[in-house]
Amino acid sequence: MKQDDINEAEWRNPANWSGPGRFGIYASKRDTRLWVPKGMPAMGFTINCAHPATTKVIVAVALLPLFLLLAQRLAS
Repeated sequence: MKQDDINEAEWRNPANWSGPGRFGIYASKRDTRLWVPKGMPAMGFTINCAHPATTKVIVAVALLPLFLLLAQRLAS
C-alpha cells in the first residue's frame, strides 16, 4: 500500500476526526500530510493535529500578529 493510499484511508476513518461530524479536529499519526482537506473538501483545509510540525505552525500563526504589531510600533 502506497503512502497516498494510507493517507486517504486515514482521512476517511471517522476515528481520526473528533468533534461534530467531520467539522471537528483531525489527528492521524499515520497520515504524513500537515494540511488535509476538511471533512467536506469544498470547505477548505484543516491541520493534522498529530503531525510533528503542528506545534510549530500553531506557534508561528499565533506570534505573527504580535510581530506585526511590534514592527508597526517600531516604525512609528
